[in-house]
Amino acid sequence: MLKIHNSLSGEKEVFRPLLPGKVRMYVCGMTVYDYIHIGHARMLVVFDMVQRYLRASGFEVSYVRNITDIDDKIIERAAANGEDWSVLARRFATAMQEDCSTLRLDPPDHEPRATEYIERIVAMIETLVAKGYAYVAADGDVMYAVRRFADYGRLSGKRLDDLRAGARVQIDSAKLDPLDFVLWKAAKAGEPAWESPWGAGRPGWHIECSAMSTALLGSHFDLHGGGMDLKFPHHENEIAQSCAACGTPFVNVWMHNGFVRINEEKMSKSLGNFFTVRDVLARVRDPEVLRYFLISSHYRGPINYSAAQLAQADETVLGLYRALDGVGGGGRVEAGALARFREAMDDDFNTPEALAVLQSVARELNSAKAAHRDADVADQAATLRELGRGLGVLQQDPATYLKRGAGAKLLDDEAVEALIEARRAARAAKDFAQGDRIREQLATAGIVIEDRPGGLTQWRRA
Repeated sequence: MLKIHNSLSGEKEVFRPLLPGKVRMYVCGMTVYDYIHIGHARMLVVFDMVQRYLRASGFEVSYVRNITDIDDKIIERAAANGEDWSVLARRFATAMQEDCSTLRLDPPDHEPRATEYIERIVAMIETLVAKGYAYVAADGDVMYAVRRFADYGRLSGKRLDDLRAGARVQIDSAKLDPLDFVLWKAAKAGEPAWESPWGAGRPGWHIECSAMSTALLGSHFDLHGGGMDLKFPHHENEIAQSCAACGTPFVNVWMHNGFVRINEEKMSKSLGNFFTVRDVLARVRDPEVLRYFLISSHYRGPINYSAAQLAQADETVLGLYRALDGVGGGGRVEAGALARFREAMDDDFNTPEALAVLQSVARELNSAKAAHRDADVADQAATLRELGRGLGVLQQDPATYLKRGAGAKLLDDEAVEALIEARRAARAAKDFAQGDRIREQLATAGIVIEDRPGGLTQWRRA
């Protein structure tokens, strides 16, 4: 029985969709003003994994992931580039979709763009104004009156009085309350605008998702996901808008994935440790390595990105494909392994435990190959492929995968030292096969190692 940690309650809950056998799921997608980075990639891969497992569990899934194609960042970047904002948005939306395809993400069932839903957005704002939840400010913007929504702060656990105490209030602010947020921005010279009852303007960020999600999934649906950074204020504001406009509950289960850290530091442009997906994919044997790495930690916790950990993921995926190499089709999925895999995934999508099951099956497969137990070989290979399918890995032809060489750029000095230490530990444990595989990986990446007396290992780049 699937249990999911619900950010709204702070607890794991048995997942019961509103309509038996059907799941309606919305995930906040990209604001398309630049290439996606590995923090975005984690969110995208996590929720791709979620929808895959829901489908594999027998649910009929309607998966919506939006594109924000009008936003301050898009306008500012386009102006800096000297190009039309819509051209820039289309270009980076295409780049995002290319990166998603490279990471082998299933396309969502619906991928709405904010500019396609202006009429729906305006209608929702009109409803909020009519019900007294929104007002036209002195500067022409339409604002949401946070004080009118009694449950504001429930998702994030924040108290309105505490938020107000910490808010910066400008003397000439047009807001009635410092926490009020914009629903419709009055047009400024040179910026894109659409007509509305309040004059020309464009939508605020938060209202876009409320309008798109309720249009495609109904006013009350099962699951809403996104990065932890969206929990407040974006998702909090979505709840306030949607519940007030529709007069119904909004979402039953909220899911949030944790941050990506770089070498144990927060990923930040200011720190110079900011990597796009394209940067990282240029350094790996295959995009599947990055996908495997991103699901190797539990989705709710932080994940630390480093060259050494990426190299470890590369070695692990390589070993799994080696196990499958030379094994034909046929075979039956082993019930015990499948049960262990489902037990892990049913526990709030515990991918580290699920991947441990894959490793166990690979070991059984290697043992069966060594003993020439052909029936067991076929069954274990079928099991490994089936379990991998639920996570979006191990679906390539093994022989083709194994021909790909790991690029030398994958391994910086830190990664080389980490692999040499892993090889030393493997040899100390008399796991010489693992030690040989690590040596081969180093050699493929152009690293020559020399074992010296006293257990020392020296290395150099070829």
